[in-house]
Amino acid sequence: MATPSPPPPTVNLWVVLTESKRIINAHSRHFLALSVLFLLPISFSITVYPSISLLIINQSSPSHTTLSLLRIHQPPNPKTVLLLLITYIIFVTVFNLLSIGSITYSIFQGFYGRPVKLISAVKSSFTSFLPLLATLVSSNSIVFAILLILGLAAFSLTRVIIELIVPSLEVDYDYFQALSAVVILIFVAIVTKLYVNWILAWVVVVVESSYGLTPLKRSRCLVKGMESVSLSMIVVFSIAQSSMVWISTVVAASEIGNGGKLWTNVFFFVVQIVITSALLTGLMLYNLAGTTVMYMYCKAVQGELAWEIAEEFAREYVSLPFDDCKVPHVVSVAYNG
Repeated sequence: MATPSPPPPTVNLWVVLTESKRIINAHSRHFLALSVLFLLPISFSITVYPSISLLIINQSSPSHTTLSLLRIHQPPNPKTVLLLLITYIIFVTVFNLLSIGSITYSIFQGFYGRPVKLISAVKSSFTSFLPLLATLVSSNSIVFAILLILGLAAFSLTRVIIELIVPSLEVDYDYFQALSAVVILIFVAIVTKLYVNWILAWVVVVVESSYGLTPLKRSRCLVKGMESVSLSMIVVFSIAQSSMVWISTVVAASEIGNGGKLWTNVFFFVVQIVITSALLTGLMLYNLAGTTVMYMYCKAVQGELAWEIAEEFAREYVSLPFDDCKVPHVVSVAYNG
């Protein structure tokens, strides 16, 4: 009597990350190259930016330089601070979009066991750059509109309370603080819900060649029934990556606060940058890989993947894997809807 096959696994964050690890390990040199090209510049700039910005802001401190005692200290130029911030945002955004295009493409190819080539991945990063940018502008416009509506609603509510309900109400700092806290909580709840539904939008842009609002709608349809996996992925990676940024900021602030000797302790500063950048690069790689794998599982749950896999095996396609991890992978999952 044949032994019954084990039931397919229920989709969760662990299953998604395990599959991501399988694909990354199967093409380790490829993803190492992509990480160095696109992710490492992001993590390095995120790690170094707090130190540079704090040094500029605190350049008027008497302990900043030896010669500072001989001159009148001027506050930092706001234009310099603003220019640095704009440059940082543009740099991170550009490399982030390039990394999404290349790594998503590679994970998608690796999932099917197809050859994963560096040139094709780099080409995909530039091909999908403008569609990804258009989708980013669309999503940020919606988020900004929600914030604007909440702000106007809070302002209108305050005016109604003062003019119609309680004319003698004194609007003080505590009132504004409480109202701001409520608005922020509502805004965070709405935006979190949106990003839970939009988590697959960037994969849709790269894989399905769409842009703008279409990937956002498509992602919302795919995520139905998988919101818990989406939320857990957002929470885990947000906390982990934010911790790396927080560590860099705290280290920079503590060193500058101890006399501005950040650059004199070169060894400690370099070690901190190397460790933080490496960990942040790994987190971003697995975040992108996990999102792409989750896209495939969501398609399986929605019943869209079976036909694609049948077509994949029906093609006259020759796969020459270097090891067992690179063979085409069939998804079998249990869905508790």
